[in-house]
Amino acid sequence: MPLMGSLYIGTSGLQTSQNALNTTAHNLSNVDTKGYTRQQVQQSDKYYVTISKTNAAVSYEQTGLGVIYSRAKQVRDFFLDKTYRKESGRSMFYEVSTEVMEEVESQLGELNGEAFQTTLIDFWTAVQELTKDPASSVTQGLLVQKANEFVERASAVYYGLSSYQDNLNAQIKQQVEKINEYGNAILNLNDKIRAIESGRIEHANDLRDERNRILDELAELTNMSWSEDMYGNVAVQIEGVDFVKGSTCYEIGLQVDETNGFYTPYWPQNASYIIRDDGSKYYNIDGAEVFDLAVEISSDLGTDVGGLKAMLLARGDHRADYTDIAEDYDSVSQSVIMNIQAEFDQMIHNVTSKINGILANAAGVQKGNLTLADGTILENVQYCKNEEGGYLRNENGSPIQLFAKITTDGYRKVTATDADGNVGEYWVYNEENFNKRDSLYTIENLQVDPGLMQRPANLGFRKPDGSEDNETVEALKAAFTEEAYTLNPNVKKKTCFVDYYDDLVSQIANSGYVFRSIYTNQVNTVESTYSAREQITGVSSDEELSNMIKFQNVYNASSRYINVISEMIEHIINTLGM
Repeated sequence: MPLMGSLYIGTSGLQTSQNALNTTAHNLSNVDTKGYTRQQVQQSDKYYVTISKTNAAVSYEQTGLGVIYSRAKQVRDFFLDKTYRKESGRSMFYEVSTEVMEEVESQLGELNGEAFQTTLIDFWTAVQELTKDPASSVTQGLLVQKANEFVERASAVYYGLSSYQDNLNAQIKQQVEKINEYGNAILNLNDKIRAIESGRIEHANDLRDERNRILDELAELTNMSWSEDMYGNVAVQIEGVDFVKGSTCYEIGLQVDETNGFYTPYWPQNASYIIRDDGSKYYNIDGAEVFDLAVEISSDLGTDVGGLKAMLLARGDHRADYTDIAEDYDSVSQSVIMNIQAEFDQMIHNVTSKINGILANAAGVQKGNLTLADGTILENVQYCKNEEGGYLRNENGSPIQLFAKITTDGYRKVTATDADGNVGEYWVYNEENFNKRDSLYTIENLQVDPGLMQRPANLGFRKPDGSEDNETVEALKAAFTEEAYTLNPNVKKKTCFVDYYDDLVSQIANSGYVFRSIYTNQVNTVESTYSAREQITGVSSDEELSNMIKFQNVYNASSRYINVISEMIEHIINTLGM
């Protein structure tokens, strides 16, 4: 090969080793950069020059032009990427669930430095004191006072749970906005990567690192999958639905419940809509929801992935109360907060209904049919005759209720005929109607009777004959120890008022323990998978320094090679010149 041509070989060595040194330095400078993928130098032969072709020879007589720096390849493992992202999404699901359980435990276990259980015990103690001296204004006042504290503390706990629902709701909106930002960022990076790599000369490794980092974070929030086409575009699916595809990011929409302000993520492209009079669109999102929250949560089914889904499940879709347990417990069973709201409200409802019922019986309330003046028959209603100034009656003659509704009255007065043909004025109990929220004895619609708050002695507990009503106060006492209640339809154990709250807290503690155990195991799984991935993608300073020495020696050798060729050419020229 001519000496002048040999310079190409030396020059290619200099250029290639210099580029390799730059790549090594780039790796070292990003050794602590989050999401950075180690770049590996790939070299290949330059073009060959054919000197002669001889058919008898095994191959043509050729000489090479040196080496070329082909590319800086990212070192990644698709299987480890897929495993890490799936497990990190599952870990985030249980991390959110664990945090929710801890917050609920805090709400129930401690309220302004005093546990709610103390309030329940104080109320129970007041009932016990009442049995010692039923006619005493002191014990009656203590009963009303503790009943009021019971209602106030119950309202505070329920309000705390509801406020936490609102907090989660705000987080859900933020997470959806972040997911949409990630989708648009991926779309933008796809365009940049495609533009850079379209010439097949340069590789947009740093942009790919940024895109992979976004995919890692997106995997924590949702159950996502991704794929890359031959042009370098990444397509993303969330819950099996296209999120980023081609030149479009199908952003997740949020529909707001007008009654409680709760957000529901949905796919606008899958929802139908109507145009309102003001020109705005109203979407019907039935079947277009991003998450099917009715599906069983299971690792085997892969339905326990993504922090956003965990937030939606924990928050639920409404403020729950005891009617949810009575009507459709399955609708609230998977939501941590709704389940606790329903069971807690059920406890308060059971206490208030039982005590009000005992007082109603003592006041003469009975069940039967009444016929109104217009012929309307009220079947099997609770009623009593109007007796102003009667036993356990208000001034207007209605039965006294320790616990009253805020929005509506407990009884209404009617003129009717009873089953015995007696015509007169009667007080009829306003039955609770699940379809009318203001008719329910729920925590949000509960108060101690304002009249009793002003004059607790109205209770009296002294019969018309002047004797103390020990029978009624003993019934109140027995109500607290009667084992006739369950937390929910799936629990068979019967419990009483005194133990109900303990069972409720124990249930939360057990669920919290399960979530924490699963989360701890998931953290270990994610860490081990991350470590395995880092063994491939991470930068080893020792290895890079070793490569730097190797490429430096190659650079020096190439430089020395050029010097030798230069000296030979100079010698030949000087010799021939002589």
